[in-house]
Amino acid sequence: MKFFKNFLFGIRAYWKALKFIKEHRFYGYILIPALLMIGIYKIGEKIQLNRPIPSIANMNDLIWFFLYIMLEISIAILLMKFAKYLVVILLSPLLAHLSQKTERILTGNTYVFNFNQFMNDVRRGIRIVIRNLMWEYFFFLIIFTVSFLGWQEPKSAPIFYLTFLIGFFYYGFSFMDYVNERRRLDVDDSILFVRKHRGLAIAIGGVYSMLILVPVDLGVIFSFTGFKTLTFFPAMGQYLLHLILWISASAAPILAIVASTIAMDDLVGLKRTTDGGN
Repeated sequence: MKFFKNFLFGIRAYWKALKFIKEHRFYGYILIPALLMIGIYKIGEKIQLNRPIPSIANMNDLIWFFLYIMLEISIAILLMKFAKYLVVILLSPLLAHLSQKTERILTGNTYVFNFNQFMNDVRRGIRIVIRNLMWEYFFFLIIFTVSFLGWQEPKSAPIFYLTFLIGFFYYGFSFMDYVNERRRLDVDDSILFVRKHRGLAIAIGGVYSMLILVPVDLGVIFSFTGFKTLTFFPAMGQYLLHLILWISASAAPILAIVASTIAMDDLVGLKRTTDGGN
C-alpha cells in the first residue's frame, strides 16, 4: 500500500511540475538540455562521418574488422543504455540549482550561496549517478545472463522487464538525492530513505525515462531529410512530430528535478526538515 501511495505522489508531482514550470516561467531552462542534445548529436554525426573503414586483405584484417565491429556495437549499447545517466551528469550544476530554486519557491527556505558547497552538491550528484549506474549495470548483467540461459531470446524473458524497473528506481534516486543532501542526509541515509520510498523513485525515474528516450531524430529537424524524400505535407508532419519529441526529451530532466522536489515536499515537508529533522 505504501509503495502505491508513494508511486502516486510521484505521478501527481509531474502534473504539478508542469503547472509550476508554467507559473514560474522555467521555460528557458529547457534550452540548456536542448542545446546539449544538439551537441551530442553533432559529435556523433562527426564521428560517424569520419570513422575509419577497415580494408580486408587477409585473415588478420578480418579478425581486426570483427573486433572493430564488436567494439562499435558495445559502445553503442552502452551509450543507448546509459544515455540518461550521461544527461544527468552533464546537467548536475543546473539540476542542483533548479532543485534549490524550486524548494525556495515552495517553502521560502533560503540558502546563502557558497561556491564550495555548490561544488560539493554537484560532486555528490555525480557520485550518486555513477554509483547508481554501476549498480544498475550489475543487476542488468545478472538478469541478462539468467534470461540468456533460460530463454532463446533474452529480451523476451519475463524477468528481463525487471531491468526497466531497476533503471526507473536508480534514475529517480539520482533526482531525489539533490533534496536529501539539503536535508543533511549523508549518502547512506539517503540510500535508506529512497529504499523506503522506492515507489516515489520509480515514478520519478519512470516518467523521466519515457520522456528522455522518445524516438526523436534530430536529422529530420536540422538536416531537413524529410523534405528531400517526401512531399510537403507528410514532410511537414514528420518535422513537427520530431520537433515535439525533441522538446519532450529536452524537458525531461527539468521536469524530473522539479517534480522530485515537489514530491519530496509533499512527502516529508521540506519547510520542517531543512530546519534539522529528517
